[in-house]
Amino acid sequence: MPEQTGQTTGFLRPAVSEGIATITIDRPPANAFDPALIADFLAVLPPLVDDPHVRCIVLRGTGRFFVAGADIAVMRELTEATQRAMRPWVDVQRLLETAAKPVLAALNGHALGGGAELALACDMRVMAESATIGFPEISLGLFPGAGGSQRLPRLLGAHQAKLLMIEGTRLAASDALRLGLVDRVVPDAEFDGCIRATARALADKPTRTIGLLKRIVREGSALPLDQALDLEFAAVLELIRIADAAEGLQAFLDKRAPVFTGR
Repeated sequence: MPEQTGQTTGFLRPAVSEGIATITIDRPPANAFDPALIADFLAVLPPLVDDPHVRCIVLRGTGRFFVAGADIAVMRELTEATQRAMRPWVDVQRLLETAAKPVLAALNGHALGGGAELALACDMRVMAESATIGFPEISLGLFPGAGGSQRLPRLLGAHQAKLLMIEGTRLAASDALRLGLVDRVVPDAEFDGCIRATARALADKPTRTIGLLKRIVREGSALPLDQALDLEFAAVLELIRIADAAEGLQAFLDKRAPVFTGR
C-alpha cells in the first residue's frame, strides 16, 4: 500500500505506510486525554481497524510522554457528567483490543494512569529505557477506573495488580519488564529503529490468523475449558479457509520463507 500521511486530526497524527498505521498522539504538554482527544481516536481508529490493507497499528506519543493520563483540569469536576464524558476512553481501548490485527504500544515516554490503561489494551508493549509506567491515581484519591482495575489483574494477577494500584507505583522500564507489564525495553537511541522493525515483523505475519487468535484468547478466557476448546475448534475450521494458512504450509514444504498477504 502506498504511503499515506493523514491530515492531523485534532491531537492525533495518523500515517499509513506499507501496511503499518502509526498514530502519533500530540497534545502538549503531556498528551493527557480529554473528551476531544477521545473523539479524535474514535474518528481515526475504526477505518484503520477495518482496512484490510492495514496489517499493524502502532500507537506512540511525542516528547517525553506516551500519554500522561486524564486531563486533571477536566477530572477535577467530580460530577457524573464528567465521568460519562471521559468514559469512552474504554471504547478506544476496546477498539484496539478487538482489532483483528496486531496493535503495538510504542512507549516512547511516560505512560501513566489512563496512558498505562491504553497500553494494556495493546497486544505488545515496547518501552524506551528512560520511560516510566504506572497507576498513580491513588495519590489523587482515585483508582484506575478506565480499564486498569480490570486489565491489570488479568495481566499480572490480582495481588500484584492491587499492590501497584494501592501504592501508586511508578515503575522504571526495567522494573516494568521484570513484572511482565511490558514486553521489551530498548535504549532510547535505538527506540525508533526497534519500533519500525517490530511493526514490520508484525505486519508481515498472517494478519487474519492473528485476528482469529486474538479473538479466541479473549473470548475463551472467560469460558469453562470444554466450551473454550469448542470455540478454538470453530476457529480452526475458519483458519483452514484462510489463504495464508495454505501459503504457510506450502512454504514449509518448499523450504522457503512464506509470503503472507493478510488474507
